[in-house]
Amino acid sequence: MQEWIVHWQNRPHDGLRDPLMPGKALSPNEKYASLVAAAGHVPVALGPEEYIELLPRHWRTINSYGIRINHRTYDSSELNPFRRQPSGTGPDGRSWEVHYDPYDISRVWVRNPRAGGWITAIWRHLRTAPMPMGELAWDHARRVLAQRGTDPVTEDEIAQAAVALLDRAADGPEEAPTTPPHASRHGRRERKVAARTRATSAPAWPRPAPEPAQEPSATVPADEEDELAEVVPLEIFDARKEAEKWW
Repeated sequence: MQEWIVHWQNRPHDGLRDPLMPGKALSPNEKYASLVAAAGHVPVALGPEEYIELLPRHWRTINSYGIRINHRTYDSSELNPFRRQPSGTGPDGRSWEVHYDPYDISRVWVRNPRAGGWITAIWRHLRTAPMPMGELAWDHARRVLAQRGTDPVTEDEIAQAAVALLDRAADGPEEAPTTPPHASRHGRRERKVAARTRATSAPAWPRPAPEPAQEPSATVPADEEDELAEVVPLEIFDARKEAEKWW
């Protein structure tokens, strides 16, 4: 699919013409470049709504206890009207669309098809396991417990094992390790998981989260207020309107 898109983007199309060169068919990339050169381009950053839309999704039932994803439970008081209720959407008409961040298991977002928008559901072990982690650390801790013969394990046991894993990796290796080779390989895997978890725990993009309550600010005397500059709104580029100006 990706190879086909690259081929299509660079192939001339008879429907793409430039008024300055009407006899030449342009590719989508050439047409876009000529449009940007003539009208400019205003990049618009993604907001929280677009960020959530682009995340992976699951279809889940909203039970009395909340939502289960990969042995974790998420819940919110906003889900109360929808518990054990069909969504009216999705493949079976009963499951609800849930988006999640693979690098942050602290919360998920449930689409509200009735009122619109998203409902943020928090992981129930977030207070007992506040250390940032993603699916990688969680799955690794669950596999380790399974190899020890403690499978099936509880959600609380996996959370404690994941936090312990990240704590051990943060302390660094021992000065004089005396562990057998297989244990050493296991330790390297744990440190690799922890390193990837730390690398993705503070992303460059803003993750949507509930806005904190704002404290009332003290009143500033009129003579101490700073004079604000006039805000000039920047018009968003509309390709269709700009194309109409050319003819």
